[in-house]
Amino acid sequence: EKGYETGEHAPGLKLGGCGAYKAAHHIIKTHAKVWHSYNNTWRREQRGMVGISLTSGWGEPVDPHSQTDRDAAERYIQFHLGWFANPIYRGDYPEVMKNYVGKKSAQQGLGTSRLPTFSVQEKTYIKGTSDFLGIGHFTTRYVLQKNFPFLQVSSYHTDHDLAELVDPNWPAPGPKWLYSVPWGFRRLLNFIKTQYGNPLIYVTENGVSETLQCPQLCDEWRIQYLKGYINEILKALNDGVNVKGYTAWSLLDKFEWNKGFSERFGLYHIDFNNKNKPRYPKASVDYYKKIISANGFPNPREVMS
Repeated sequence: EKGYETGEHAPGLKLGGCGAYKAAHHIIKTHAKVWHSYNNTWRREQRGMVGISLTSGWGEPVDPHSQTDRDAAERYIQFHLGWFANPIYRGDYPEVMKNYVGKKSAQQGLGTSRLPTFSVQEKTYIKGTSDFLGIGHFTTRYVLQKNFPFLQVSSYHTDHDLAELVDPNWPAPGPKWLYSVPWGFRRLLNFIKTQYGNPLIYVTENGVSETLQCPQLCDEWRIQYLKGYINEILKALNDGVNVKGYTAWSLLDKFEWNKGFSERFGLYHIDFNNKNKPRYPKASVDYYKKIISANGFPNPREVMS
């Protein structure tokens, strides 16, 4: 969406209403081709796995008793995660995406939907092309219905007819978009289990950034974020979700899309102004080391001998 619709990210194209859908369509078909290539040529010998990594927030209905809000929250997930996961696990785009984009395309007087279609052969070819699902997850939104006025120039953003809200009490240590809402992760993981037949999951990205430099390297909020989110993954494991591995995002401060070096996700602070780019451990390094060595939360009562 940011690369082909709004142009915020590379390659910077502003193909409103159709660019993101076309790009995604090609990504999904290309992914399937790579999976089949590996499956037919190298799998027998190497016994490796090929999957896809998708990033998605969780959408929670503002009023869980309101069918309208529940439907809006469902659309939030289907227009984010389902957009890519549904074709791979179930053979086609989510019905709600096809309905909403199709309806809005017809209102614009377009002969066909702005959401491309898969042929019967393509659906069969794409379905089942993932040995595991990688999940990047950072935050949650409350979601409710919002009808956008009829627009000749529509977009992916207005196609799903919803508004995203945040709770002002949620911690927001870093950028405007990233609030710490650990319980949303457990719900997302359980959604994946239910929707896609409990696939093998690797958490490929989960972490929080800071936008202000912290000269004391005292990232207590990152420790709390990691603790909260890893704890919710443990709960999801108890729910029967098939999570196999977890990767904190990220080891080092680095270049973050159009934010450059201003947004820091690293466990290690990098001094970008020094030509040698020295690295300094933040407080979260020591905490995360303990989790790794214990393969879980260390027992606070255990005395180190």
